Amino acid sequence: MNKATYRASSDIALVKYWGKKDEELRLPENGSVSMNLEGLNTTTTVEFDKKYLEDEVVIEGKKDGVEVDRVIEHLDRIRALRETNLKAKVVSKNTFPKGTGLSSSGSGFTALTMAGVKALDLSLTEKELSILARQGSGTACRCVCGGFVEWKNGDKPETSYSETIFPADYWDIRDVVVVVDEGMKKISSTQGHTTAQSSILFKERQKKIGKKIEDLKEYIKNKDFSGFGELVEREALEFHSVLLTSEPPLVAWYPGTVEVIHAVHELRNSGVECYFTINTGFNVHVLTLPNYEKRVKDKMEELSLVKKVIQTKVGDGPKELSEHLF
Repeated sequence: MNKATYRASSDIALVKYWGKKDEELRLPENGSVSMNLEGLNTTTTVEFDKKYLEDEVVIEGKKDGVEVDRVIEHLDRIRALRETNLKAKVVSKNTFPKGTGLSSSGSGFTALTMAGVKALDLSLTEKELSILARQGSGTACRCVCGGFVEWKNGDKPETSYSETIFPADYWDIRDVVVVVDEGMKKISSTQGHTTAQSSILFKERQKKIGKKIEDLKEYIKNKDFSGFGELVEREALEFHSVLLTSEPPLVAWYPGTVEVIHAVHELRNSGVECYFTINTGFNVHVLTLPNYEKRVKDKMEELSLVKKVIQTKVGDGPKELSEHLF
C-alpha cells in the first residue's frame, strides 16, 4: 500500500517547553505536559508513487508557503527509513486556523508522520513515531499520543519522546478555545525558541519546571481541578513573562487576549471555575469542567473582540481513516 490518510488532534501544553538544547534535532530545554484536543484536527493523505516526478504538497488548498519545505524535509526522513526515493503527494486540511498559536504544526506533522509511515508500510512503535514526529515539529512529539501526555526531558534523540500518562477518558476537562484573531503569528515558535535564553527569567523558570510537572501529574491523578487550574494559569503567565523579556521581546498578546483574561477572572469571581492558558500565540484556551462549560462559552461569545469560540475536550491519539483527500 502506497497511500494512507490519518487524522490527528492538536494539543494544549499545560506545562510548556521553551528553548532548545539542539535546534536541528528539536530537543527541548525542558520536559512538558499537554492534553490532546478532540475536534482541533488535521487530516492528511500521503501517497508515494513512481508517477510523481517531484513531491507535491497541498496545505489548505495552497501549494506554496514556508510549511512546504518542512513537509518535504520530513518526507525525506520517512523515505530514509524505507530506503526509497519514491516521490509523494501530500494533501492536508485543518478544522481550525493554523499559525495562530493553536498548535497546528503539532497535529499537522503528526498526521503527516502517521500517514507517511503507513503509506510506506513501515512498522514503528509509538515511541519511535514520537521521536520521528518530533523532528518535524516539537509539539508533534506529544500529539502522536492520546489523552494527557508527558514529553520526557531527554538529552539525546532517543530519550526525547512522549507517552500517555492518563488516557483521554480519565478526566473530563473541557477547553473553550477563544479565537481573537485568525491571522498568522508575527513570529513563529521556531524563531522564538532561538531567543529563549536571552530572557533574564529563563533560568529561574527552568529551576521550577521539574517540580511543576510532578505537581501537575498529581493534580490530574487526583482530579483536583482547582490545583490543576491554578498551576496551569500561573505557568502560562510565567511562560509569557519569558517571551516578553526576551531580546527582542516576543509580544504575542492582542487586545482580545487581554479581554478574555479579564473575563476569565470575572467568571471565577462569580463562582464559575475556569482557568486560562495561552501558547505562543494570541488565542486563549479556557479550561473548565462540564457543568460550567456553557456559562464560559456564553460569556466568551459576548466579548467584543472575540471572533469565534470552539468547544473541545480531551482527545485521543491519531486515527487512520478509510476516506482519502484525493
